[in-house]
Amino acid sequence: MLAYGCSVDSLDEYVQIGESTAIECLKKFCDAIIGLFEEKYMRKPNKSDIASLLEESEARGFPGMLGSLDCMHWHWKNCPTAWHGTFTNGFKKVPTLIIVIVASHSLWIWHAFFGMACTNNDVNVLDRSPLFDDRVNDIAPRCDFVIQGHHYNMDYYLSDGIYPQYATLIQTISQPTSMKEKLFAKCQESIRKDVERAFGVLQSRWHIVKGPARMWSVTDLGKIMKTCIILHNMIIESEIGQDISPENWQSESEEAVENVTLEHDFTYLVSRINNRMKQIQDKRVHKDLKRDLINHSWEVYGGQIED
Repeated sequence: MLAYGCSVDSLDEYVQIGESTAIECLKKFCDAIIGLFEEKYMRKPNKSDIASLLEESEARGFPGMLGSLDCMHWHWKNCPTAWHGTFTNGFKKVPTLIIVIVASHSLWIWHAFFGMACTNNDVNVLDRSPLFDDRVNDIAPRCDFVIQGHHYNMDYYLSDGIYPQYATLIQTISQPTSMKEKLFAKCQESIRKDVERAFGVLQSRWHIVKGPARMWSVTDLGKIMKTCIILHNMIIESEIGQDISPENWQSESEEAVENVTLEHDFTYLVSRINNRMKQIQDKRVHKDLKRDLINHSWEVYGGQIED
């Protein structure tokens, strides 16, 4: 069912399993995969992961980048009638669920947030996503890099133009006017294909997420999606030929949480969180970083352009 996306009825003929039994087996299989492998294959990037991602992104002309961000709509065929208004918008015309992922060049999916209704747009879903939670709570591994002589201390992701101009999101230039801007737009769009490739590979390997969702419960669909992502990352690990040892993937943020002491009052903590949110959403830093990336791309690849 996961690999081929076949209906439950089709299993009755050659597997000799009834419809309800097949559904129960699928749910138990998903629970087992999530329970055994979620901590390793759906982990947040730790210090060693971030160092590897930064080295890879710098070699591709985008220092400080941790991956590409995008969302996908999954048609929910068996959406309850009473919920159609919540899960349907004027663009899709049918009930859909939204998943947001972050993927790297290897197609490893580092972040996945699933289950938001289709009436939410990409920006609403990003606001609900825990992608920046560690940064807001000041427990994310520190990321320092220099572009064009300017120092930055927050990593960023490549996204399309619908997302807001945050310091942690870099979009393409929709209407470039100079050669520098045209080159940057070409580089940004080509590298952002990583996340689109990740969606394509995920759907081609697990057809259950390619066709309409047939479950009635959002929770069950979330488990199916999470299972497919875990299995996808396991295949990526096997293909790149790098076994991830426990000391390299165990979460380092847990240690940071243990060291946090609530020595300050509630007002002070709220103020700190608001300041970090402002840093993430700082448009000035976004513009400065984008300008430096445009100049950096021109320095790296500008000589390859034919006159």
